Amino acid sequence: MDEPTDDELLARSLLRPQAFGLLYERHSAAVFRYLARRAGADAAEDLVGDVFVVALEARVRYHPHASGSALPWLYGIGGNVVRAHLRRQRPSATIDREVGVDWDAVDDRLDARAARGELRRALSSLTPSEREAFLLVAWEGLSPAEAARALGVTPTVVRTRLNRARQRARTVLNVAPLPAV
Repeated sequence: MDEPTDDELLARSLLRPQAFGLLYERHSAAVFRYLARRAGADAAEDLVGDVFVVALEARVRYHPHASGSALPWLYGIGGNVVRAHLRRQRPSATIDREVGVDWDAVDDRLDARAARGELRRALSSLTPSEREAFLLVAWEGLSPAEAARALGVTPTVVRTRLNRARQRARTVLNVAPLPAV
């Protein structure tokens, strides 16, 4: 028998909340990585639970997505949870509150400490909405439609933000634009 989609699990969970546990099993690792890159691994351990508690309570308002995946919805909730967490925290050496990125995680992933300053400048040059759209697509691997779902905007808005983000980053990094195809 085929595994139920996330949309099917969420629908089932309205009458049988234990079905929600499968969503946790499927997506908790991805949600953890998303949160850890923004708030650090220690904070992410606690915040993952917060995301799924909010999601469990909000499942009655969930609207199915064309992809059948609940991950964009969970990233949207995760973004709200991590922003609230960062507002409550004292400044930290590893979390850049303005950009909302755990730079130690960036270093680990890229293994390019020399590029850290340039990457920070490029991400800092973006508006918060451009940065979030860019990170959801480039770092989390969401499609623009899925990122739109996570951000509560249309895919056109996300594509516009991505285009602006790329233009700003190219300018800061002094990189020539890609040739038109």
